[in-house]
Amino acid sequence: MADTHVLFVEDDDVIREATQLALERDGFAVTAVPDGLLGLESFRARRPDIALLDVMVPGLDGVSLCRRIRDESTVPVIMLSARADSIDVVLGLEAGADDYVTKPFDGAVLVARIRAVLRRFGHASGAAGGGAAAEAGEGLEGGLLRFGDLEVDTEGMEVRKAGTPVALTPTEMRLLLEFSAAPGTVLSRDRLLERVWDYGWGGDTRVVDVHVQRLRGKIGQDRIETVRGFGYKLRG
Repeated sequence: MADTHVLFVEDDDVIREATQLALERDGFAVTAVPDGLLGLESFRARRPDIALLDVMVPGLDGVSLCRRIRDESTVPVIMLSARADSIDVVLGLEAGADDYVTKPFDGAVLVARIRAVLRRFGHASGAAGGGAAAEAGEGLEGGLLRFGDLEVDTEGMEVRKAGTPVALTPTEMRLLLEFSAAPGTVLSRDRLLERVWDYGWGGDTRVVDVHVQRLRGKIGQDRIETVRGFGYKLRG
């Protein structure tokens, strides 16, 4: 982790400095800035491995900054929010964030979330084998799966709809791989939290719901079916 660069945008001086020290003790290189405009400038100049964005920062709020980052990059983004029930959480996820952490947070929990997101990023980008990608592509020539006009290349980590490439974030790709590994099978939100978000504990199912909606918008609204009271399944 020594070479992992974290961009941390937080306007509270105490939280920013304490969190930076905690992350650096865990081996991360940290660029910490107090507002969104400086965050965007730092992102473009430094190209970090992951971004931690507080929702309420001056200059350019965290949700808007997340959208700007997502327009340019698939780098993992974790939003920090002071309220678990805040609409800002959903807005951040809809803007392209991969996960969120509620303040006040425990440093060990934050580090665990960062590492989980980075592992997921590595899997989705093809840096690591195993998991749904290996299961889905096993026994198939080139790891190519077809679901109607949707093609999922589990080796090249590429998706095409009616022959046109579909740009997915690493989290969206990992989610699609889970569905592709078991087409027609209902996957519960808890299972998806465990397999995609690497949660070994209960998590907020809104993370799953928002990502499914984002994925539907890219691969087709009718491709992933909601099974009320149980979860979601991919239409074969």
